[in-house]
Amino acid sequence: MSKNKKIILSALLLALLIILSRFLSIKTPILTISFSFVPTMLCAIWLGPKWTVLINVLGDLIGATLFPSGAFFIGYTITTALAALIYGLLLYKKEEDTYTEKQFIIRVILASVLVTVIANIGLNTLWLSITTGKAFMVLLSARIVKELIMIPIKVIVIIFLERVLRKPFNKYLRGEND
Repeated sequence: MSKNKKIILSALLLALLIILSRFLSIKTPILTISFSFVPTMLCAIWLGPKWTVLINVLGDLIGATLFPSGAFFIGYTITTALAALIYGLLLYKKEEDTYTEKQFIIRVILASVLVTVIANIGLNTLWLSITTGKAFMVLLSARIVKELIMIPIKVIVIIFLERVLRKPFNKYLRGEND
């Protein structure tokens, strides 16, 4: 894929990330329910870890600057970068047939579980405890339930979207007609 196509695709995914995370999400003081994982995971599959980390960090910084929902805290940016790195390392497909469908499903499940445990339950709960002053264990119980519910949703949505978008992606973006 040409560099121009990568930049255009990453800009579209960045815009989608900001819209999904800032405008089309349900936010409470201790929980956020959002589909902002979709552009992150699609970027990880199509563009790899470097682009995914870049898009997530930019999405967090732009979103926090233009559409703040509280004070900026660098911990959340670190968490989004780590989640993007995990997704990018596990899901990136350099070529169309990098790995089989079964391997892809296993990678999506593994990536979702790792990001959920390390980033969402671990680090984000720590940052939330620091920023709100509430006890870590109190926040942890509510967040674990939400995150465990979200794992199968993430896996099903990403596998479905990747299958639906595979042909157009390969035809228009991986094609040699730059």
